[in-house]
Amino acid sequence: MTMENKIRVLIVDDHVLFSRGIKSLLQRHPEFEVVDDVSDGLDGVKRAQTLRPDVVLLDLHMKGVSGRDAVRFISESVPETHVLMLTVSEDTEDLLDCLKNGASGYLVKNIETEALVDALHRVARGESVISPQMTTKLVQGFRAQGQSESVAVVVEPERLSPREKEILGKLARGDTNKEIARSLELAESTVKIHIQNIFKKLHISSRVQAALYAVEHGYA
Repeated sequence: MTMENKIRVLIVDDHVLFSRGIKSLLQRHPEFEVVDDVSDGLDGVKRAQTLRPDVVLLDLHMKGVSGRDAVRFISESVPETHVLMLTVSEDTEDLLDCLKNGASGYLVKNIETEALVDALHRVARGESVISPQMTTKLVQGFRAQGQSESVAVVVEPERLSPREKEILGKLARGDTNKEIARSLELAESTVKIHIQNIFKKLHISSRVQAALYAVEHGYA
């Protein structure tokens, strides 16, 4: 893989040992280039503006400029850079604020290595990624704030097959592909195909949008 094809990642986290661990992990994957790692939100904003990475992996709670503010500054000043939150917080308000401020994704730090690598790939492609355990909280947050209408999807529900409607409901609960496959006794590859078909039919690109659609149309 050439340098031009690498996904350039900036790590912003004030937990030095955790930051070093993530850096070491990504350096073992040739498709990533860690352009820098800093421990302060303000430094993260400045480095993002200077380095213009593909993805900023950003902690939420930091001294000085918090991740919540940093994501807004980065999104406004470097719109081509995608910000992926990586935090211990499972608070709905934190989740909603980060997404409103421009984050492309929100992951909880207990995420498995394979899932983090996959999330970085997806965010670099412009997709949205939310930890499964946060998807239900996101839907509940939108319900509480009356904002589920913000997902504009025009589709005739009958275009979805019964199986697709079933899987859509499970996406709204935050189930992973593996969990869906197990509960429906399907191969995980088959579940992936169904989800791709759902996204195509609904003209959406993320599980978050799918979950909100499911709530709006009574599948959750």
